[in-house]
Amino acid sequence: MFRPKLPDVPTPPTTTVTHQQGQAPAPSAGRPVAPYVGVGVGAVAAVVVVGTVLTALLAAVAVTAVSVAIAAVVLCSLVNDANKR
Repeated sequence: MFRPKLPDVPTPPTTTVTHQQGQAPAPSAGRPVAPYVGVGVGAVAAVVVVGTVLTALLAAVAVTAVSVAIAAVVLCSLVNDANKR
């Protein structure tokens, strides 16, 4: 669904060339692999960016919670000292 529709690759004209090889070449799928590699790199980059942003937001919430807790302890201490006098 999310893969791009690629046109079929036209086949080049066949010529007879003899090669002296020990192994047969691997069969080709007929389509280039490069567009799919580009999509994978973009997806990885998006995941890294989203992960970095979420980590920064989590750190900001944690720092805010700690500062509010410290402020609450200080205020409670001040109110208790005022009531004892």
